[in-house]
Amino acid sequence: MDFKGLMNGRLILVTGGAGFIGSHLVDALMANGATVRVIDNLSSGTLDNIRSWIGNSSFEFIKGDLLNKKDLERATEKCEVIFHLAANPEVRIGSSTPEIHFEQNVVATYRLLEALRRSGMPDLFVFTSSSTVYGDASEIPTPEDYGPLKPISIYGASKLASEALISSFASTYGFRAIICRLANIIGPRSRHGVIYDFIEKLKSNPWELEILGDGTQRKSYLYVDDFVSALSTIIEKTHGKVEIFNIGSEDWVDVKTIAEIVTEEMHLKEVSFRFTGGVDGGRGWKGDVKYMLLSIEKLKSLGWKPRLNSAEAIRKTARKILEKEHKFSSKSNFTL
Repeated sequence: MDFKGLMNGRLILVTGGAGFIGSHLVDALMANGATVRVIDNLSSGTLDNIRSWIGNSSFEFIKGDLLNKKDLERATEKCEVIFHLAANPEVRIGSSTPEIHFEQNVVATYRLLEALRRSGMPDLFVFTSSSTVYGDASEIPTPEDYGPLKPISIYGASKLASEALISSFASTYGFRAIICRLANIIGPRSRHGVIYDFIEKLKSNPWELEILGDGTQRKSYLYVDDFVSALSTIIEKTHGKVEIFNIGSEDWVDVKTIAEIVTEEMHLKEVSFRFTGGVDGGRGWKGDVKYMLLSIEKLKSLGWKPRLNSAEAIRKTARKILEKEHKFSSKSNFTL
């Protein structure tokens, strides 16, 4: 299994560990005998995602905020490995309230690094960055050494700023850092993003689906289990001071195809798609990168490749979300 033997005997902190991606990482770490501490303010995560580990002697949960000094001191004490996933994940919110991404992403990362500097630097610091740091890349698939990096969203800028802080702290204070630039990671427990949004819209109106943009936006999607296995591979097989890796799939899917997959999984027929037309040439919103496909050749050179392609990951994600909703709800606008 992923992480087998890699984290034995080390105290691990996962920031944002009650969130969608973080909770899957926690599952993998705990299943392989790690000692895990999670800090999460539960603004987007939920205890339901990690409830199976509550009460386990190898697991500790701290409801706290990375902007709170006392919470940080408690969370970072004696930690040897840091997985920093905590962030505000809503890209769109940056166009109206940019301070949220600045505070929750940039300032929170700086304060985490400062807390570690005071308490003792970790052996390893892993950060989940984003494909949005590349902006509208002219080279597709986009490799890690592409530049100059010109984010077009506040979210992307906040992730790039955090990358710079982590790289400088690693070089100055002597710890190993891994920066992961993620494609769209999808799977069960996700509570935002295009698949979840489409399902919610179709539950309200199973005859018409509003689609932001012109429908031609095309991006790469990776199932969360593949992300965890990729991360395990990078940790095991690289040893540089600061490593940067793209993590994604080898193909991409347009928004219209995602809508078709979701409606198929909901067993809905004769759904009318209504495209809003979007902004800036058909984008879903200001700051939306219209075309994104990461080069994963560097990651593949370590012997890793995704088990599912983008369309397979989208279909499996839709199915898992619908299965969970059907299990806990006797009322629904669709039939499984």
